[in-house]
Amino acid sequence: MANYQQALNLFSEPQHLALLARLQRGIEKEGLRCSPQGIISQKPHPKGLGSALTHPSITTDYSEALLEFITPVFESAHEAHAYLSIAHRYAYKQLDGELIWPSSMPCILQGEMSIPIAHYGSSNLGQLKHVYRHGLWHRYGRTMQTISGIHYNFSLPAEIWPLLQANDERGDQYSPQSYISARYFGLIRNFRRYSWLLMYLFGASPAVCASFLAGRDHKLDRLNEHSLYAPYATSLRMSDLGYQNNAQSDLMVCHNTVDSYIKTLGKAISAPVQSYEEIGLQDEHGHYKQLNTNLLQIENEYYSDIRPKRVARNGEKPLQALDKYGVEYIEVRCTDVNPFMPLGIDVPQMQFMDLFLTWCLLQPSPDIDEDEYWRIKRNQQKTVMEGRRPGLMLEQGGSDISLQQWGMTILDEMKELAIMMDRASGETFHIDTLGQQRLKLADSRLTPSAQVLLQLQESGLEFAELTLQQAERHRKTLSENLGPQVYQQWQQMARDSLAAQEELEQSDNLPFAEYLAHYLQR
Repeated sequence: MANYQQALNLFSEPQHLALLARLQRGIEKEGLRCSPQGIISQKPHPKGLGSALTHPSITTDYSEALLEFITPVFESAHEAHAYLSIAHRYAYKQLDGELIWPSSMPCILQGEMSIPIAHYGSSNLGQLKHVYRHGLWHRYGRTMQTISGIHYNFSLPAEIWPLLQANDERGDQYSPQSYISARYFGLIRNFRRYSWLLMYLFGASPAVCASFLAGRDHKLDRLNEHSLYAPYATSLRMSDLGYQNNAQSDLMVCHNTVDSYIKTLGKAISAPVQSYEEIGLQDEHGHYKQLNTNLLQIENEYYSDIRPKRVARNGEKPLQALDKYGVEYIEVRCTDVNPFMPLGIDVPQMQFMDLFLTWCLLQPSPDIDEDEYWRIKRNQQKTVMEGRRPGLMLEQGGSDISLQQWGMTILDEMKELAIMMDRASGETFHIDTLGQQRLKLADSRLTPSAQVLLQLQESGLEFAELTLQQAERHRKTLSENLGPQVYQQWQQMARDSLAAQEELEQSDNLPFAEYLAHYLQR
């Protein structure tokens, strides 16, 4: 579409306005299980939660101790948040005194080998997931994989696309699906340009337990005996201390078109790496150490703050599905778990995400060249490490601009869209959340990262002690009983998932080595 104003004019027509109230979102939220003392759990995934392999809403990520809660797709942020709350409340009934750690940076770790790698049973699919995680351990260490985050999955209702395409002067150059993919890639490019704003507004990890960096070089300052921090950091999770990956540091994945994305990422999946070849594929007992010795074992190993997604069918790999059917939704991956919120995120934040992502989609979005690619990276790194530094300047085109000034300009540009989204839903949520974010830009002390540091400094507590207090507070909030019918429903989901895992294990008829070879050839 030629310009943003044209898109707004289109949605302001009464017959189209309601579409803005039907944006779709789902949440994936991670949290480590820990002991009442704040130490990472050594217990297996609780049986009462069902199978981590086949349960639709409660699984694990890298570690056996790293819970992941997944909501279905909802047209209402309130409904998605309510579902996440029910999942947490059900989980707490199964945790046997353990807590869910409410911060992106991990609880107390007792050395790398205190981090158990997730198990998914004996099926080929279960083994594939386990071996992939072993590969991550051998490549990057286990510690990095204990970081938690919130992934925000977002899409537009199907009815919006024909409308946008019909009113786009270049719309007739595309088939319907290729148009959808092109517009989602436009959203992704704009997101990458402006995601520093989200890290400033919602980053909540300026400090970390010293056990996370034991034996590693870092430039953080000490705060008390067992805590480390950067004075102006917003999100250490998104810095080089978090998802660092030296082998990937020069990997440039191109987000200009679906084809360029598939090509550049596909190349990384098939590029051999000497140091990974030295690790080897199997140990002397024949146990797999990684899926392959390439730069990426699978697509998911590419650490990015946003991904184009398509639900894969019949065991297809993600890139295959994307290539065949185009983009279905996008996954935003830069959101920290907010330690002050029982679920790590609240409805106003979700509504700001919806507003921000819709704005990114409707704005013009030129291709990103190599200069801009590195400029974007530098802006992100500055924001995560020094986002609250007074007078911090970011790079905008060929000149510098203060983070505050640029942020305010973006929020100003979103205002008309926020008003329209509220008109569509008959509420004032979007304009309200815009106002909340404006206050944080005007006064950095209101950001979650500043609030975390303030509490650490005022209380004199260690990072782990303060976060443990929050975990206990949230458990109380989330220990409210579920209705008997809802509780039984979740019990049934757990039983069904265990039965589904067993069925998978019984029906496997290929040796794992053969299954893996087939999988990697796809």
